[in-house]
Amino acid sequence: MAIENITVPDLGDASEVEVIELLVSVGQSVEENDSLLVLESDKAAMEIPAPMAGVVKSIAVNLGDQVATGSEMLSLEVSVADAVESTTEETTDTEEEVSPPVDAEPEIAESEQSAISSETVASTIAVPDLGTDDEVDVIEIHVSAGDTVGADDSLITLESDKAAMEVPAPQAGEITELLVSIGDKVKTGSAIATIKAAVSASPVSAAPELVKESKSEPEQSLTATPAPAPTASRPEPAQAVPAVTTSSEKVYAGPAVRKLARELGVDLTLVPGTGAKNRIIKEDIHAFVKNRSNAPSGGTAVASAVPDIDFSQFGEIEQVPRTKIEKVTAVNMHRNWNAVPHVAQFNEADVTELETFRAELKSEGERRGVKLTFMPFLLKACAKALKEYPQFNVSLHSSGEFLIQKKYFHIGVAVATEAGLVVPVIRNVDQKSIWHLAEELIEVTDKAKQRKLSMEDMQGACFTISSLGAIGGTGFIPIVNAPEVAILGVAKTEIKPVYIDDEFKPRKMLPLTLSYDHKAVNGVDGGLFSTYLVNILADIRHLVL
Repeated sequence: MAIENITVPDLGDASEVEVIELLVSVGQSVEENDSLLVLESDKAAMEIPAPMAGVVKSIAVNLGDQVATGSEMLSLEVSVADAVESTTEETTDTEEEVSPPVDAEPEIAESEQSAISSETVASTIAVPDLGTDDEVDVIEIHVSAGDTVGADDSLITLESDKAAMEVPAPQAGEITELLVSIGDKVKTGSAIATIKAAVSASPVSAAPELVKESKSEPEQSLTATPAPAPTASRPEPAQAVPAVTTSSEKVYAGPAVRKLARELGVDLTLVPGTGAKNRIIKEDIHAFVKNRSNAPSGGTAVASAVPDIDFSQFGEIEQVPRTKIEKVTAVNMHRNWNAVPHVAQFNEADVTELETFRAELKSEGERRGVKLTFMPFLLKACAKALKEYPQFNVSLHSSGEFLIQKKYFHIGVAVATEAGLVVPVIRNVDQKSIWHLAEELIEVTDKAKQRKLSMEDMQGACFTISSLGAIGGTGFIPIVNAPEVAILGVAKTEIKPVYIDDEFKPRKMLPLTLSYDHKAVNGVDGGLFSTYLVNILADIRHLVL
């Protein structure tokens, strides 16, 4: 591998331009022509493409920086073949002058190899790609300075808005310094520790130039700030694109900010910008949502917070801090309750035959080492219902002009943990067997309770199931988990008398509540979906049709 420095291409008449969006992060893989960042001149915004495929090793600019043609933007780790290809044109003219005689190659290569095999390199370990630009908290540190670790040993634990994740050691070595403490906030690319490791290499029989490159390469690929590549890449001039505006109001914001606004349901024309030239940045979106959640502002605002009371005047109290997951869940539920016009459809499914069938499978489940609960059948039935009524497998576009129809069937399952409620996602439910779903449910539930879910584990759901069956109750109304348009609440099965064939018979009845977004789904569809689901659960033979 080699390190290539990527510079700002020819900007034409513009002398200096502003960095308004960073579209990649350290550790992220990019393909040739993928957008790296967005620059803005007085007249237009332009996206800078990657001149080659590689992995982002460092970023030399920050939002708001002024750059010019030739300014270093970032460095990419690329294959040696790609690096050589990118520099072939420049090195062709001087290759004969700098190449030593052929008979000198073995001696030079041998000396270089000797230097490599005995070298110890100190490198910086950075936070891997988190899938978000937001900061996360350091909640645990598993090592100390001086500790020896193996590859993939856990170093620290980070907690995001929805989950905790452990950061593993990228290689074996000795931790020489810890750069973070518990409670610190970090993000993708933040340095967390330094590690000292031996670097070895196999014998090489290449020309001196290539031997030298392979010698310096481990040092470049391990350090947080790589050394410059021998020759900077020269991407083609970027194509300018017009600044994006909304329907009637001009909004000064980049693509990432607009995406965040769509996800949170924020009208950018209402958001004051605090960036350069009043540009809206991500912090402005978060501040806007927070203010709307805590203070009234006309008819569209969320109700104001309940005033605090000094409860100590009534007796002994204790102030218990909430986990980050609990606080984020509260904000999201509040937002969803106010943004989504909920309708609740109540029904009961006769699961007598299903429960009998599940009991018959107990011995096979023990043989497989899998506990077969009711949930895999419910997942399969919901996927079947989503196929039958695709109007539930959609999300509303922020403009309200169209729906996003999904062709996949990923279903979230709410799991209660000590830190709060999380919703891991079971993917492609329609393509998996009952046993496969049972195994995957056990796996994601264990990961959730151990706080090891990744962001990817909780993204992409089309529909959510929230079950309180093990706790009790005759029913409840779950809040739709936007941008999904529906959620199923499952209560505890009860034995009830049901009038069948001129007599009352004891049947196991499962209370279900289908909550849905009335902006996307009408009442008739809600009734049809709920009835179809109940019929499938009453006779699971329909699952194979």
